[in-house]
Amino acid sequence: MLRAAVAGIGTTLDELTTCEELTRGAAAHIGGTAAVVRIPWEPSGGTGATSGYEAVSGDPAVLPDMRWTTATLRGGRRRRAVRAGTRPALSLPLATGEHHFGVLVCARRGVPFIRHEAEALALLAERAASHIRHAREHHRVSRIVGELQRALLTEPGRPHPNLDVAVRHLPAGRRALVGGDWCETVRLHFGRTLLVVGDVMGHGVEAAVDMTAYRQALRSVAAADLPPHRVLRQLDGIAAGEPDRRPATCLIVRVDPVRERITLASAGHLPPAVIDGDGRTTLLDVPVGPPLGTGLGGYEPVTYALDPARTLLLFTDGLVERRGEDIDHSLDRLAAVRFTGTEGVEAVLDTVLARLDAAHAEDDVAVLAASLRGRAEGGADVT
Repeated sequence: MLRAAVAGIGTTLDELTTCEELTRGAAAHIGGTAAVVRIPWEPSGGTGATSGYEAVSGDPAVLPDMRWTTATLRGGRRRRAVRAGTRPALSLPLATGEHHFGVLVCARRGVPFIRHEAEALALLAERAASHIRHAREHHRVSRIVGELQRALLTEPGRPHPNLDVAVRHLPAGRRALVGGDWCETVRLHFGRTLLVVGDVMGHGVEAAVDMTAYRQALRSVAAADLPPHRVLRQLDGIAAGEPDRRPATCLIVRVDPVRERITLASAGHLPPAVIDGDGRTTLLDVPVGPPLGTGLGGYEPVTYALDPARTLLLFTDGLVERRGEDIDHSLDRLAAVRFTGTEGVEAVLDTVLARLDAAHAEDDVAVLAASLRGRAEGGADVT
């Protein structure tokens, strides 16, 4: 019975779940009630005020007065027992090494606790304390990783005022941030803007670091005002010269609002979509070169017209790809999405993310919508 109780503690990296597993096992072992009082962990690394009874298993009325429990916490890591009428209680430290996380409190009606029961409960408390330590360390590391990724995932630059742009990043699963998926906008001369979407292989901090390197290189290369296919060639050469750099797909679109046209080039990336004034979605045919970092080059440009009634949509594969589904079918689902034809760029993103259920995507999602400022919301012309 004790072996089963020990095996059932620490099945997850969630601290409260571990406490619940501990109290369930302890209550079953003594035939009474068990609860924990934790010393909360603070993000600064210190500890806060103690909690009340938590993860109670059994009848809460059997537990001793909280003042007695608080006194046992102040008393350090000693095991303490008390008998209040017909309700004996036992307080055991949740501690391991130099770390003290609170106490396990057990109580029942009737006979006092005997020595072997106290030793068994101490074993359970010690096992739980070890798992609580792991859970708090995991939480601390996850918080650091999240802060690092937030620092790496900078916002895109500001486009020219003649272009409306909206960007969204959605993490997959329970990750805090999007890792290697990214969007960027770069101002060029003569009112033109470079729109970029990319996807570094992998997830997490490593992908985010390489993503930042690609974005920094892009901003540097784009300053020379090269056409999109030559920008990709430069980025490919830079990445290929760094053996540890992860490959990445990338789509670059140069928007020229004055001439109402766009020039595109792709490095292994999915094609963009255009939403016309009637709300219909069409995928653009773009020559696809190898991903960045291969050193193979071979990128080709293509040019299309883009009038103010149309909205351009750039995205990473997480928006459309689904496990076990052919990519052509995935893109067909995007092409089947219909819009009102009068939606602004933010509303376009709301619609496409909802229709494709991006909140439950298996991969990270980055998506960018852009339109020329030639019409107001509702389709009216503006100057």
